[in-house]
Amino acid sequence: MARSSQTEMAVLGALSVEPMTGYALREAIRDVLGHFWSESFGQIYPTLNDLEARGLVARTGGARARSSTFAVTPDGARRLRELLGQPIQEVPPRNGLMLRLFFGRTLGVDACRELIAATRADAERRLREMDRLAAEVAGEPQYSADAPFWRLTIAAGRHTAEAAIAWADESLAALDDMDRSPS
Repeated sequence: MARSSQTEMAVLGALSVEPMTGYALREAIRDVLGHFWSESFGQIYPTLNDLEARGLVARTGGARARSSTFAVTPDGARRLRELLGQPIQEVPPRNGLMLRLFFGRTLGVDACRELIAATRADAERRLREMDRLAAEVAGEPQYSADAPFWRLTIAAGRHTAEAAIAWADESLAALDDMDRSPS
C-alpha cells in the first residue's frame, strides 16, 4: 500500500469517528492516533482536497480547509473499508537508538547509559499517557462503539512502554556490569 493510501486511510478513519475541520483533524491525528501513527501535516490538507474531489468526503462551512468541516460520504466509508482490508504495509526499521548502541564501543558506556536512561524516561511518559488515554476513553460514552477497539491500541501502547522500561532496566544493569568487570 502506497504512503498516500496510508494517509488516506488515517484521514478517512479519523473522519469516520466524527466530522471535523482540517485543523481538528490535524490535532486528532497527532493527539489521538499519535501513540501509534504519525502523519505529515503537509499531507493532510492535500489529502482532504483529493478526497473531496473524489467524493469521499463532503465539506460544509467555509471554503478553506481549516474553517470547513469535513465528513465521510458513503463512498468514503466504502473506500475506508477497502483500505482497512488491504495487507499491512511493513516499514523497514530505522531506530537511531539501536544504531548508536550497536556502535556503543565507539560512543562509550557513559553516553550509552545516558541514551538508555532517556529512553526509559520517555517510556515512563508514554505509559502515563496511555493511562490518561484509557481514563479518557472510559469517560466518553458517546464513543462506546469505538471504545473497545481504541482500548486495544491503548493496551498495545502500554505493553510497548512497559517492555521498553524492562529493556532499559536490563540494559542499564548490563552497562553497570561492564563498568565492574576488568577490561
